[in-house]
Amino acid sequence: MNRYKLLTPGPLTTSETVRQQMLEDRCTWDDEYKQLTQTIRHELLTIAGVKEEDYTTVLMQGSGSFVVESVLTSTIRATDKVLIMTNGAYGERLAQMAQRIGLSHVTYATPYNEYPDMQKVEDYLMHDASITHIAIVHCETTTGILNPIEQVSALATRYGKTFIVDAMSSFGGVPIPVGELHIDYLISSANKCIQGVPGFGFVIAKKASLQKCEGVARSLSLDLYDQWKVMEVDGKWRYTSPTHVVAAFLQAIKELNTEGGVQARFKRYAENNQLLRDRLAKVGFDSYIESDKQSPIITAFLYPNAQFQFNDFYEEMKAQGFVLYPGKLTDIDTFRIGNIGEIYREDIEKLCTLIENYMAVTTK
Repeated sequence: MNRYKLLTPGPLTTSETVRQQMLEDRCTWDDEYKQLTQTIRHELLTIAGVKEEDYTTVLMQGSGSFVVESVLTSTIRATDKVLIMTNGAYGERLAQMAQRIGLSHVTYATPYNEYPDMQKVEDYLMHDASITHIAIVHCETTTGILNPIEQVSALATRYGKTFIVDAMSSFGGVPIPVGELHIDYLISSANKCIQGVPGFGFVIAKKASLQKCEGVARSLSLDLYDQWKVMEVDGKWRYTSPTHVVAAFLQAIKELNTEGGVQARFKRYAENNQLLRDRLAKVGFDSYIESDKQSPIITAFLYPNAQFQFNDFYEEMKAQGFVLYPGKLTDIDTFRIGNIGEIYREDIEKLCTLIENYMAVTTK
């Protein structure tokens, strides 16, 4: 029984049936468990809408950031150069990783509430022939902005660049035509829109791209190519896998399919998000991101007035059964409310009523 509804970008509120899968201990060497891994890999390709002859799935232990770093360190050579687009903390983390790994890179930064300018992106590609890769975060949970990966894909394809998409907080909850967008590496995590629990992430990789990456990795444990080659044999992970989390994730995939797939989940998330923004706007909470750029995943709200105390607000909502999320912006006061996970219209209705009552009392 959960004490709270987690209105965060993950970890998130999971179903009881997902959590129940973690009550059984499993052996990493057991054929049944290895088959479980292989089933997950197959199901993820189905969710992505790609063919097994063209794409493969690699599961990787750790948080989402571990998996992002795995891709950067395993697929970008010393002779390559990556263009990283940033308009939030997670794009900036990509750049931090590139710096730490020692990758040749260039960062194109835009304000947190704006899209990258595609003309400027094309200018980078036209005037720097050494750029071989492009990397972008799809849903920046710093603010909730949903970046235009379709436009970036068009440029990556036109100029023949390897395309890396951090879809950590969007895959499974926002339709992404992976094959049509010619994405080489799409990265996500178990504890996001597929509604599993934390412990591993995954990469949906174009086989033709990954096959060229043998020996590129600068890390042993984060070597995406080696992980793939071992996993391809029979589903065995190279090193100890989070068995309980893996089992829970397969159950989460089953529940995604039962709900109606990505399109149905997207509809639920989008309707919840619209309801949340509409009702909170009436009591003084404006969204930081304009509606045409807003994702259905999480919303950054501006403080309603100078007297607003987020910590007091947070504790009151927590006491009523809802855990919210602080803002990440440094120059503007914001907080965030997510609506992914086992969150339904009645939950959003209840939360909005609580916030309306809170504001009625505190603004007297």
